[in-house]
Amino acid sequence: MRDIHAIDGKLPAPDARFDVVVVGAGSAGTAAAIDAAAGGASVLLVDENPVPGGLMGTDVPLFYGGRMTAAVQQPGRMLEQVFASNPALEAAFEAGVDVRLGTVAWGLYINGPAMRAMPEPMVGIADAESASMIGFDRLVLATGARDLVLGFAGWNQPGVIGAQGFAALLTRYDALASRRVLIVGSDRLGLETALLALSYGIEVAGIIEIADTVQGPDDLAERLSATGVPIHLGHTIVSTAGGIDGVETARIAPAGGSAIVDIACDTICLAIGTRPATELLDAAGAEASDRIALVGDCATTSPPAPERIEAWSRALGRHAPADTIVCQCEEVTRADLIGVQPPSYLDRSERMAARSLSSLLNDGPAHPDQIKRLTRAGMGQCQGRRCRDQVACLLAQEQGVPLASVPVASFRAPVRPVPLGILADWQEGPEMTRGWDVWFGIPTQWTPYAVIGTPDEADHVAGLGGNMHV
Repeated sequence: MRDIHAIDGKLPAPDARFDVVVVGAGSAGTAAAIDAAAGGASVLLVDENPVPGGLMGTDVPLFYGGRMTAAVQQPGRMLEQVFASNPALEAAFEAGVDVRLGTVAWGLYINGPAMRAMPEPMVGIADAESASMIGFDRLVLATGARDLVLGFAGWNQPGVIGAQGFAALLTRYDALASRRVLIVGSDRLGLETALLALSYGIEVAGIIEIADTVQGPDDLAERLSATGVPIHLGHTIVSTAGGIDGVETARIAPAGGSAIVDIACDTICLAIGTRPATELLDAAGAEASDRIALVGDCATTSPPAPERIEAWSRALGRHAPADTIVCQCEEVTRADLIGVQPPSYLDRSERMAARSLSSLLNDGPAHPDQIKRLTRAGMGQCQGRRCRDQVACLLAQEQGVPLASVPVASFRAPVRPVPLGILADWQEGPEMTRGWDVWFGIPTQWTPYAVIGTPDEADHVAGLGGNMHV
């Protein structure tokens, strides 16, 4: 007889099922979907683009930096732009692929060491109206890459943007509000971003590079040199100044000096590096396998070497005051993070104010997830996309350990902001609701599972009032 208090067997079957589910309708994902359909498989292709204008303001999925035009508030136009940027989508429709745009994949659930109750592998998806669980035989992730973000004084104002967000607004949406851009980083990404901006008629005020030489390929460097764009080698950003519309000036200085030069610009593009956008896998604790494949940028992208990231973090942080924001969503500053303090909008008791990273280290190495729980850095709407690398760098510096030894904070589902009203609209069947209360096992409110049906149950009910089961 099945135990009604156990979760096994209670999770419902998926709302729909496909042989292959592809997440990401860029060129790689669309091609994978078409190939699967040509082989006779039933295929679902989902893509979060066009991203609603309001969601762009939270810098999800990319670091858009508040440099969107009003065009992003026109859903019809945005949809047209997505199709125009990827004509292969029409071929996917003709191949019989179920294409759903404006649909996020927010969670991946597969049985493993920490979960044995799933009826089959499922991925959670949601559009503007509803959420559902989709079963699959194979999952293909073509989710691209996200920007690696490192901050400095003033980076939390509109106009500081990531290279991926910059390119998306420029090429996919034709909705970039920028006329003069300063680029941070001279690796391939930085050089390609500068050339892209120039090809669209955007003035490039210069490139900032902490090293003494250009880090990108020689052919790209030569092409850029021919355009006359200045490259400030051995320099870092000190701070930015701006007005009601955001960035207006960037202040730069030699990486080892203090002579400050002001550069007029309305946009500062961070092109230090990117990371594969594999949040679905990370949150599920899964890896690529025979069932789950990665294609496109999420399979080929590699972040810069830890030493390179740490060098940029130190250079940008050299001039950063203690009140420089690290986590924009929760307004956590460098001082808050190093002092292991909650954000300023929460009360700080005397005991809490006395703690610091040094006191925390008495119990062992600090983990970003631990810091997240104590300071809320990484708990905001962007889910740490803008701050998780900064947190790791600061922890490495304060502990005096290599960045490579500090893990990046983990992800948890939902990996995209989804309204609770949509997620909550899930009809639990009677098997699911039966006996649900005792799963929590809170002794002062519920009869613990371990004592149900034993002589201790009556004592528990009499002593603690835990009678709210079955």
